[in-house]
Amino acid sequence: MPRSSPASPSPSAFSSSAPSRDSVVAALRAAGCVFAEDEAELMSTAARTSQELMSLVDRRVTGLPLELVLGWAEFRGLRIAVAPGVFVPRRRTEFLVAEALAQAPDAAVVVDLCCGSGAVGAALAAALDRPEVHAADVDPAAVRCALGNLADAGGQVHTGDLFDALPDALRGRVDILAANVPYVPTGEVALLPAEARDHEPLVALDGGADGLDVLRRVAAEAPRWLAPGGCLLVETSERQAPAAVDAFARAGLTPRLAVSEELYAHVVTGVAR
Repeated sequence: MPRSSPASPSPSAFSSSAPSRDSVVAALRAAGCVFAEDEAELMSTAARTSQELMSLVDRRVTGLPLELVLGWAEFRGLRIAVAPGVFVPRRRTEFLVAEALAQAPDAAVVVDLCCGSGAVGAALAAALDRPEVHAADVDPAAVRCALGNLADAGGQVHTGDLFDALPDALRGRVDILAANVPYVPTGEVALLPAEARDHEPLVALDGGADGLDVLRRVAAEAPRWLAPGGCLLVETSERQAPAAVDAFARAGLTPRLAVSEELYAHVVTGVAR
């Protein structure tokens, strides 16, 4: 699903008449939506009436992210429900899922840490053969969202700070530990696009002074939870990747950096020795 930020709010995109497709596209384009045609198609499909379509477009042109307007985000072919105040899954994070599946195609136990909407856990559950899936987040709003997205997979969702949220029975059993940690440096949060800065929780974005505070905490404790040969995967930026690799090595994991030029995604994998 395309993500673009409207440039400026508008009190109403339409008059009281039913909107045509051209008028929807024009309203979105005027508000700065880069993918106006695609967004118009998605909203037209979602709306059951002309009035509902007008409402969706008005919400979008006043700055609400498209995913929150629709109530879902596409992620590896799945429709992941999203809600206000919950981190919206990014397409680049699909690369983290692909790397996890390449490293552990037969994984039986999966943990989605810092799960947000639970998109990573849901995608792994869909691709693997009936794995045991756990997800955890410190934010109760994210936990509520993940519960719905992982229901079909029978996933268990826990509330708490990183590993404190997980049941002790998982120690030494996790084959894939996917942790989409916050990694924006504190001083750069204000530079994020308005869609993230204004509509997503700070705890899902702010990674501390250099953006790696949470990553280091996860790497340090991960070996106690991973099964022999199990892997930890995190997403990071190009600039932060060398320090992230070093943090994995210091934790006793065997690190590897993978890069997707297409998605501009950087994923560090650490395998338990």
